[in-house]
Amino acid sequence: MPLPKSLPDIRSFFDTFDWDRLAAEVNAEARARIAIVGPVNSGKSTLFNLLKGKTISPVAAVPGTTRQLVLETMGPFSLVDTPGFGDAVVAGGTDLAKIAWDAVDTVDFVVLLLDASAGVRQGDLDLYWRIRERNVPVLVALNKIDLIRRDLRAVLGDLQIKLSGVAVVPLSARTGEGVADKIIPAIIESHPGLAVTIGRALPAFRDQAARRLTRDAVIWSGLWAAFPLPGVDVTALSVLQMRLVLRLAALYGESMTARHAGELLTTIAGGLVARYIGQELAKLVPGFGSLVAALVAANSTWHIGNIAAAYFEGGRKFSPAQMQQMYKRWFEWKKPR
Repeated sequence: MPLPKSLPDIRSFFDTFDWDRLAAEVNAEARARIAIVGPVNSGKSTLFNLLKGKTISPVAAVPGTTRQLVLETMGPFSLVDTPGFGDAVVAGGTDLAKIAWDAVDTVDFVVLLLDASAGVRQGDLDLYWRIRERNVPVLVALNKIDLIRRDLRAVLGDLQIKLSGVAVVPLSARTGEGVADKIIPAIIESHPGLAVTIGRALPAFRDQAARRLTRDAVIWSGLWAAFPLPGVDVTALSVLQMRLVLRLAALYGESMTARHAGELLTTIAGGLVARYIGQELAKLVPGFGSLVAALVAANSTWHIGNIAAAYFEGGRKFSPAQMQQMYKRWFEWKKPR
């Protein structure tokens, strides 16, 4: 596909892609579902209720209190509390473990909550690897750390070793310790799609989510632009930058079609055509040229993300001229902040 040579050309260039499908994918990210799973009595319901802000799922010291899937919406996504995986079939023929596994198979992300006071058990390790086998992203959290202050470091170290170095988030669902400052940021960092979900539902985390989305786009922009053949990366870069704008719009709860996102992208980067052409011509210089192209693309994407986030956060109050001036000023080979 030839490089666009003017602003109307690049708008036509954008129109050749299935942007509506891209917009639908981003909207689906904003409706991601997260399941809280774990062994019996690990504190799943306590964490669920804490995140929700009120008691929905029953809490008791008796193992197996949760007897069914508890599904509650929280903003644009759902939290799913499940029965413990160690529960047997109860009276009436309900297979609680099957309910839990069915929940795992239908969500986008799993928080595996383990009981710090019970120590590291083989069943916990087996549970983690079984979830991994189902190709579902999983975050391991160690609950009830308020009960093992003296032994916390040892228990965390033991668990991480037995999980082959997997990071573990320590928290206390009862006191709230480690929830806002550790587990929510860890979910945001785990996947850009989840950043849209969490940031949209929890405004306090929007800045972090916006940075996560922009950083992801910057990395991929640099990798694509480093491809040595001129012109090959233009399509991919267009998709990446368009997806970033759509994700940021969704993050701030703004309704935006793919066409409007394309218009905003070209408004922000009035020199977008020149940047594309410049980074492609740089590749004519062997070796070093690809590095220059990667830096140009990454820098451009970084500032597109920053300006788009400021635009949506400010309620779309920037004029086209202001956005173009911001882009021009910020792009002058500054390192990303």
